[in-house]
Order: sequence, then structure tokens, then C-alpha cells
Amino acid sequence: MIVITGATGQLGQLVIAELLKRTEAGKIVAAVRTPAKAAHLAAQGVVVREADYSRPETLAAAFQGATRLLLISGNEIGQREPQHKAVIDAAKAAGVPFVAYTSLLHCDTSPMVLAREHLVTEQYLASSGLAYCLLRNGWYFENQTAAIPAALAQGAFVGASGEGRFAAASRADYAAAAAEVLTGSGYENRVLELGGDAPYTRAELAAEVSRQTGKEIAYRNLSEAEYRAILSNFLPAALAEAIADSEAHAAQGALDDDSHTLSRLLGRPTTTLAEAVASALRAPVASH
Repeated sequence: MIVITGATGQLGQLVIAELLKRTEAGKIVAAVRTPAKAAHLAAQGVVVREADYSRPETLAAAFQGATRLLLISGNEIGQREPQHKAVIDAAKAAGVPFVAYTSLLHCDTSPMVLAREHLVTEQYLASSGLAYCLLRNGWYFENQTAAIPAALAQGAFVGASGEGRFAAASRADYAAAAAEVLTGSGYENRVLELGGDAPYTRAELAAEVSRQTGKEIAYRNLSEAEYRAILSNFLPAALAEAIADSEAHAAQGALDDDSHTLSRLLGRPTTTLAEAVASALRAPVASH
């Protein structure tokens, strides 16, 4: 049995879709906070079990019989350390032999605020005695293409990354990588730095959107404080701070990578910037 935590999240659903191409639905467990939200997975034959990171008593039963488990990092900044430790403890108690974890690119050396909880989780997993694989995911294209509607409306992207390059890939790329690790062999106790093949700057993103839409879109670089203030208008303070911090460190190369580990793992090139922009422009949200 392969267990996916956070299985109704955006990444989790894509991982399960990839697994369904590789194995029987009945051998996949969607471990979710709210089972009712996984009815569409159950309808495909996927086993659905309750597993709430914040309720450790739900975890061990959810992981019973698992041969491999994917711990998708939680989205509650400040709560992830205890939540992730609870998952790892439960996996160990349930006798799960292998755990893969979605971490952050260059987590062990990254100065980003977001790296801290990831690094603590990595260290705890490594010391657990379980076989593990650290999937150090780079930036997701979707983190930035989600802002295309606003950029089209305002004539510019805003950020604080300067000339820093993002080795981004699509959420689907990272999901396919996770599925490969969960179904393949030879990934025990490996650290995989995963990023896109062709890193780009925010200005290059703006130029690509301009090219595809025929509308001139600029990139306006702000200070970290200015960008954080803008984000705080519509995001929780901790998340606004983390994103602004990530942008500022991206300016110094924190989200760049030239290893091509992801494309080798996938056996194909990663999604390109042009493809990511085109996909976002086709999405319903892009018309709002």
C-alpha cells in the first residue's frame, strides 16, 4: 500500500493521478483530514482514510499496511514541525519502512524562512531509523502564474526577486517525481534537489506573458518590506512574510538550481516557462 498524506490538496491529487497510471487504485491510500472531500478518489477505487496532522491519534491507523508513505508538507507555517513529527512517529509506530517528504530546494543551506521547518523535519526523519527520500522541491510555476490575472489588469508583476532566477517546475512535474520515487527503486536515503531545467527571472516571466497575450506587461521590483506590505493586504501575516522573504533570498540565488535532477528523474524535460504561462492563460482563473 502506498499512502499519500494531504491527498485532497493540489499536489496530493496530482500524485494520486500519477500513481493511478502505475498501480491499482486499491493499493493507494488517500490519507486526508476530511474524508468526505475525497469522495471522488473513493469513487475511483482509492482507499480513503482519515489522517489529520493536528490529531496524532488519527495517524497510525491511517498508515497501517503501508509499504511507502509520502508526507506532503503541511501548509500551516509555524505548525509544521510538530505536525510532521507526529506523522513520522506514527509511520514508525505503524511499521512503515519508507517515507518520502516534500521539502524545499537546498533546504540544508537555504537562508529562507520557509526552510527552517523543512530542515527540522528532514533531520527528524533522518534520525527516525526509517528509510527515507527527501524531495527538495523548487519553486512551483503556479506560485507566480497565479498572479497573471492581476498583472494583466495592472500592467505589471510586482515582487522583490530582482534579477534572481527561479528554477521552477510545474506542480505536475513534482507530482510525477514523487510517484516515481514511490513506485521505483533505489531511492532509499537519497536527497533529491528538484528544479526546472531552464531557470528564469521575474522580468522574463513578464516578457513571456507579454508575448503570449500581446499586452505589454512589466516587472516592478520592490523592496522586501514593500512587497510584504502589499501581500499583507490579502494574505495572513506569516505567509506574507514568508513569501516576501523567499523573494528577497531568490534575488541572491536561493531558488536557482542547475542540477537537472528533476528531468533525469522524470525521463523527460521539465515544463517550460512558455508552457506554464500558456496553461495559466487557459485556466478559468486567468479570466477573472
